[in-house]
Amino acid sequence: MKTVLIATLTGFLVGLIFALLKLPIPAPPAFAGIAGIVGIYLGFKAYEWLAGFWSL
Repeated sequence: MKTVLIATLTGFLVGLIFALLKLPIPAPPAFAGIAGIVGIYLGFKAYEWLAGFWSL
């Protein structure tokens, strides 16, 4: 949980700094970015699950 809070705080601060400097946000559009992150996580978990079938 500590890692999640630190990551959220870091992302918030980066977003705030970019907004203050009037720079474009360093991320894809909101929904596309979230979908990409979920896809990466699911792919990682699928590999772990499938690797269990081939391990002895």
